[in-house]
Amino acid sequence: MNATMHPVFPVTSGGYTGLLRLRTIIRLRWIAVLGQVVAVSVVYFGLGFDLPIGLCAAIIALSAWLNIYLRIRYSGRLWLKSDYASAMLAYDVLQIAALLYLTGGLQNPFAFLIIAPVTVSASKQPVRHTLFLGLLAITCVTALTVFHLPLPWYPGETLVLPLIYIFGIWAALVSGAVFFALYAQRIAKEARQMSEALAATEAVLSREQNMSALDGLAAAAAHELGTPLSTITVVATELLRDAPRDSAQKEDLALLRSQAERCREILAKLSAGAEEPDSMFSQMPISHLLEEAAEPHRVFGIEINIDAAPVLEAHSDKEVAGEPVGTRNPAILHGLGNIIENAADFAAARVDIRARWDRDTVKITIRDDGPGIAPAIRDRLGEPYVTTRAGHGGDERGPGSDEQGLGLGFFIAKTLLERSGARLEFTNLPPPKHGAEVKISWPRSMLEAQGDPAAPQIT
Repeated sequence: MNATMHPVFPVTSGGYTGLLRLRTIIRLRWIAVLGQVVAVSVVYFGLGFDLPIGLCAAIIALSAWLNIYLRIRYSGRLWLKSDYASAMLAYDVLQIAALLYLTGGLQNPFAFLIIAPVTVSASKQPVRHTLFLGLLAITCVTALTVFHLPLPWYPGETLVLPLIYIFGIWAALVSGAVFFALYAQRIAKEARQMSEALAATEAVLSREQNMSALDGLAAAAAHELGTPLSTITVVATELLRDAPRDSAQKEDLALLRSQAERCREILAKLSAGAEEPDSMFSQMPISHLLEEAAEPHRVFGIEINIDAAPVLEAHSDKEVAGEPVGTRNPAILHGLGNIIENAADFAAARVDIRARWDRDTVKITIRDDGPGIAPAIRDRLGEPYVTTRAGHGGDERGPGSDEQGLGLGFFIAKTLLERSGARLEFTNLPPPKHGAEVKISWPRSMLEAQGDPAAPQIT
């Protein structure tokens, strides 16, 4: 079958898809068909109310046959384009409206089901498609206030509800359609943003771990290749010394020795920027960890001061505990580096990093002397796609934003640090001071256990 005949296209990673799986619509429609069959059967056969049973059965059967056709014609695993999904949901709105027309219009207690397809659309479809379905549902609801058959009732009796009550039902359905659509759209948007932001976090962490692994491989390669290259250099030197002055091989041996020396110099440069991943060298105290995180950001003309010291016991000058030492952790380094970078970007002249520890807790405070966190985003800072880069005023960006500052930096830093067991707090300095302050705290045992295979994993 030609793929262009399918109302589908594959899902791609990244970005907003706005797709509905065909299987989802089919299953929801089967649930609706089953409910409609039960409701009509109970009213007609159980209660004995008169209603156009033939037309009702035909409308319900049409939905059932449409489901059977779609299930046979297409695979349930396929994803529908927005236009096709909206067409199917529009059919569901019209099908429910037709049943309501035959069974009393808005007087029917099941009239609220007409807003269900609009809610489904709001959870996955673009806004314009949801707006179309909402207008269609409102149009049908408005028409049903006037045009409908009588509500099935006891023989010889006619139930007539007051017009003001019918108007109240209309208002409830319209407001319900708007509210549930906005609610479902907002929840779905936040879920998509969180999923995409977590994927970005995993990618950042993977990159940091890969870079650490490459450093280790470079150091290992320099160590392993150093010995054979030294041997080649020695042999080439001996052969060059013994070769006759006018020998044709003398130039070749000189070239061989020079190239071996060059290889040793290249390996020396590689090993200078990487350490062999030995457990003894991978351990670092908290002060060294802060120095490594802050060092790349000292080139922006901002003074970065680091103050690391233990907490002193009350009424005593005796230190309560030695400096905490943990394994070099790429996730913690990236998280701290991101927060320090953000502080340096907004600082006027300096950034102060203060570390304090005792026997149970390690606390790090990062301050800048900039304008501080904008009130509009203070409570949402750390959520995905909330950024302070738009003129320092705060903004919320979508996944497809191309402007500088996607709002993922703080989210990634916060997520990575929280996965290591840290707790974060974002505040502004109290007046008359100005600037932002980030407080990070770990249980000391958890920070020192980072990188230990036997330590419990933080999720």
